[in-house]
Amino acid sequence: MEVSAAAAEAFNQANADFKAGRWAKALAAYESTLLLDAQMEVAALQRARCLVSLGDFAVAREGFSQLLKSFPGNYSGWLEAGHLCRQQGLQQQALVSYNRAIALVPARFEARLSLARLLEDMGQMEAGAAEYHRALSAAGADKNRLVHWRMGKFRLERGDAARALESMRQALLIVRISQELIDENERAEMQMDLGDIFMRLGMTEDGHRAFERASSGTSEAALVRLADLSFRYNLWQEAQSVLRRNVALHPESDLAHWNLAHSLAESWNMQEALEALDKTEAIAPQSGAKSMRASVAGRTGDADTALNLYKALAEEEGPGSKMHSSAAMSSLYSDKLSPQDVADLHRKLFAHLGDNARSVSSFKNDKSPDRTLRVALVSADFHHQHPVNIFMQPVLERLDRRAVELTVYFTGVSYDEQTQLAKRRVTHWVEATTWNDSQLARRIEEDGIDILLDLSGHTSMQRMSLFGQRAAPVQATFLGYPGSTGVPNIDWLVADSVVAPAGSEGLFSEQLARLPHSVFCFAPEADYPYPDYGPSHARRPLTFGSFNNVPKLTPHTVKLWAAVLQEVPDSRLLLKAPSFKDDGAIEAFTQRFLAEGIARERLEFRGPVGLTDMMAEYADVDIALDPVPYNGGTTTLQALWMGVPVVVKLGGNFVSRMGASFMTAAGLKEWVAESDADYVRIAAAMARDRQALLTLKQGLRDRLQAAPAWNIDQYACDFEGVLRQMWLGHCGGAQTGVVAQKKKA
Repeated sequence: MEVSAAAAEAFNQANADFKAGRWAKALAAYESTLLLDAQMEVAALQRARCLVSLGDFAVAREGFSQLLKSFPGNYSGWLEAGHLCRQQGLQQQALVSYNRAIALVPARFEARLSLARLLEDMGQMEAGAAEYHRALSAAGADKNRLVHWRMGKFRLERGDAARALESMRQALLIVRISQELIDENERAEMQMDLGDIFMRLGMTEDGHRAFERASSGTSEAALVRLADLSFRYNLWQEAQSVLRRNVALHPESDLAHWNLAHSLAESWNMQEALEALDKTEAIAPQSGAKSMRASVAGRTGDADTALNLYKALAEEEGPGSKMHSSAAMSSLYSDKLSPQDVADLHRKLFAHLGDNARSVSSFKNDKSPDRTLRVALVSADFHHQHPVNIFMQPVLERLDRRAVELTVYFTGVSYDEQTQLAKRRVTHWVEATTWNDSQLARRIEEDGIDILLDLSGHTSMQRMSLFGQRAAPVQATFLGYPGSTGVPNIDWLVADSVVAPAGSEGLFSEQLARLPHSVFCFAPEADYPYPDYGPSHARRPLTFGSFNNVPKLTPHTVKLWAAVLQEVPDSRLLLKAPSFKDDGAIEAFTQRFLAEGIARERLEFRGPVGLTDMMAEYADVDIALDPVPYNGGTTTLQALWMGVPVVVKLGGNFVSRMGASFMTAAGLKEWVAESDADYVRIAAAMARDRQALLTLKQGLRDRLQAAPAWNIDQYACDFEGVLRQMWLGHCGGAQTGVVAQKKKA
């Protein structure tokens, strides 16, 4: 059938918009095309693809339904409808779609391979293996490598790394035996997938070798992906080396410079990141430039600039923008916002997440109050050095499996030996990184989860939209975010009576479940040798210190610490943070202290090292200084563990009361200040009595280990009590707000 000139023109414009990623414009143009020519099958297919790209999956399913009603013989339509249903967890509908595609064109392998994947997802391994074999037969010898390779990627996506390795080995074996000529970039892509599989299996050396072989790639796509994988597995220097090579190979590419700038910012090389961003923008405008500049502002201690930029971006991008969370996070660092301002901003930013949410009454979980609870954690952060991992690992080890059946829905991209350890410590581990909210919510319901715990808050890789729409009868937030999320339908926040004292309930959108001692229990599983504090430590020049990240070093904090240094002549300040491997950051903070009258020679800056080496560096610090308003969390507890007491200020909300919680739990309330003047007075008084300070330092770890807040067995038991309290509240029982301590059996 001949296409009219007007329909052809509209179709060509739609294709141009589609190729450029302008989905809304492309959708409108395809719809105009279909008004001019309702029988243009390819326009109907492209319209459905636009709807998928726009992310409205219910509407997209209807789009495919319309396409296939008009054109029931469209193979790609049935195939992609199957993909969409599978992504939404609609497995039976996906099964029907794939089978229709196979019936239409039995000789093509794509639908057969997709069906094999779906059957494995459904646990039908034998049926999946049979369809996998049929896909190989349909593909023929010249495409068998692709079938094995794709199946390897599918299996890895599901978290089945062992089976993924089998498929990848078959793909690579075909390349080797047939001596098939594939270009260097395709070879690099295969090696990256192999390396990713090895890393997931804990075969680190094999993974590193595969990544090294992948470095022979030359295309931007291959090099950017290799850098991303390297970054995920904490190979930061290797990632930046790859991206610098990418810039050298593609100097006129704005994307090459952009990816380098992004990597530099993520690894705290701020000055160089801004230089790379300038080069990028000199080549072409960048839609993400404002976001990167906001990130750099935050990471260099300018929280208010970051907050204003993120708020503007959130408004520009609309309700689905991740900038809402970035703005919320930035507000915690601001010197200018009151606790109530922060709480109000969170509620305002996230009210929309509760629109049309599922009701609690729609869940049919058995409300027996004393039965074993199905509890699930949603987290991306079970990997080396992440605070969530550090605090949760010993809890996972100790939870009573008779009381709690534990599932982790892992949404992360970084895997290491700590990920594998967490996987062994829970009853069920579900790889959910690539799942959308609909898929994950469906799986959570199928698993019968009673209590769903968020461990991320508004940090990266979070799933706040999932919680806002309610995916379980009881939902709570814990550990990953130091305060109220402001997200509707998160029922509980785990706290203690210092970070969330009686009378502070108005600052929280959640109910408060208070642990009896401290909200966090630091019980490191690695051995960090205690420093040998001897007489020489009392005679050396007194050193104050902070190992907190630069965003916490607000103007208020700098003024406060400068006042301490003025009050304690001849003392010095050691500042350690990832940013301080960057000369620009060092100079910026030197100037900030100079403006407060502190000479350059009284300051020492140190950059990042491995965790064990970092812990040993606490021996160089006599007294730690806590930042305001965003207190140290992990860093304060690490300092105490290594024998370094911390001067803290009691603030007005969770994030600015963490230090007080830890010092109170340690029996060191005399280190807790009520005001800035009190903070300076306490720091000076503690610094003057060097012998008393030395005595405290020598016995500080023993003191902690004798305190209830550092008893990890009791803490795990108390945490179970918190979970039971939440469940009783759901079942109609008492909600006391504070968990009564129960003794570990």
